[in-house]
Amino acid sequence: MKTLCNSENEHLQKITEARAFLETQNVQVLKRIFHLLSDTGRLKIVLTLMQGDMCVYHLTEACGGSQSGVSHQLRALRDGKIVKAKRVGKAVEYSLADEHVREIVSLALAHTVCKENG
Repeated sequence: MKTLCNSENEHLQKITEARAFLETQNVQVLKRIFHLLSDTGRLKIVLTLMQGDMCVYHLTEACGGSQSGVSHQLRALRDGKIVKAKRVGKAVEYSLADEHVREIVSLALAHTVCKENG
């Protein structure tokens, strides 16, 4: 068998590990998270909620669009466990589901200004 690179044994082990991971449900979960964050409207909502909890009215003011459009995007984010909702009096306030969401977006933002990207 022809050797393709100097690290073939190491790479073959990594292939085995990668295939095992790729066969898990985690890939579909990651796909769903990145799909949710790939929409500009939903991403704006998440970026706004990184500033703190907010009701639909104020999210609409911050992100633009219609209140029904923001509500629709919030439903998708809530179903995807990216944001959570809680009733405060007559209003519903939204927040990031957990610190992992903040970390994912913060790391992506840091990557955009990384000197190695330029």
